[in-house]
Amino acid sequence: MTERLISILIGYVFGLFQTSYIIGKMHKTDIREHGSGNAGTTNALRTFGKKAGAMTLLGDCLKCVLAIVVVRLIFAGRETEMMPLLCIYAAAGCILGHNFPITLGFRGGKGIAASVGFLIAFDWRMFVICAVVFFALFFTTHYVSLCSLTSYLSALIAMIVFGEAGGYGMDRIHTTEMYLVMTALTVLAFWRHRANIVRLSKGTESKVFLSKSKTKKG
Repeated sequence: MTERLISILIGYVFGLFQTSYIIGKMHKTDIREHGSGNAGTTNALRTFGKKAGAMTLLGDCLKCVLAIVVVRLIFAGRETEMMPLLCIYAAAGCILGHNFPITLGFRGGKGIAASVGFLIAFDWRMFVICAVVFFALFFTTHYVSLCSLTSYLSALIAMIVFGEAGGYGMDRIHTTEMYLVMTALTVLAFWRHRANIVRLSKGTESKVFLSKSKTKKG
């Protein structure tokens, strides 16, 4: 349990770096007072434009990548047989830190950009699958929330497929634990997007058009 807790703590500390909040302060405003009210990539894009959205995506991805890299370095050679599990705990900690930052009164983002960083650092195959799913949906629907949630489900399915094929080199207990953590992250993503899901069901969710730098109600 000690290794798991250390990994979560490392991730949480990295997750406290709120890119969109910092960009908002550079604009002399709190991004959480605009748009959807959260400190995330989509809200940064809608509030401050494409450059701010890209910077937020990069920053939030990078913090999860760095958290996983640090965990790999700390436990290299000691916990190699369960390294994938420790990496997903680091990612979970980072996403929790991003969503519920103690430094901002537990009002953060929704964890999607941080999850992209997790996929990049954890398994490039999952990242490629999710990227294809995301952009295929985005350019046909322009609903970022729908693309994000569908990609999350795709990541969970891909992890199980690769895990059952022996792709992560862990025993059954640790592999199953990894699935459970990923399932919990997927449930968290859906819960954080519950308002978006309601709007999608009513047809009132905002669409995002990158080429026009604006959003439009669905």
